[in-house]
Amino acid sequence: MRFLIDNALSPLVAEGLRQAGHDAVHVRDRQMGAAPDVEVFEFAASEDRVLVSADTDFGTLLALWHLNRPSVIILRHPNKHPKSQTELLLANLPSLEEPLTQGSVAVLEATRLRVRRLPIGGPDR
Repeated sequence: MRFLIDNALSPLVAEGLRQAGHDAVHVRDRQMGAAPDVEVFEFAASEDRVLVSADTDFGTLLALWHLNRPSVIILRHPNKHPKSQTELLLANLPSLEEPLTQGSVAVLEATRLRVRRLPIGGPDR
């Protein structure tokens, strides 16, 4: 899978995903460390990357714009250590692969995973 790691998470999360064989970049790798959320969101969509963040604003953007891309993973993890966050992501990716490919937002917590198909709140919902 292809991932874009938002500035709310450490670049070490991107490194951990790369070491596990994924195509992962951090926003800082693309000189977007200070970019507004909308630009980060649009960049993820343009490169067909799953956006990974701890910032719930990306879920709000998906809901407001009724989009089905990019997929977003929101980490709601009490442990802020990048290694723990990476391990949590990697442990849950097998069950997330299909929904993320089809367009979803996933909220990932230490003991719970919630997945919602996109678009959120579209005209047919």
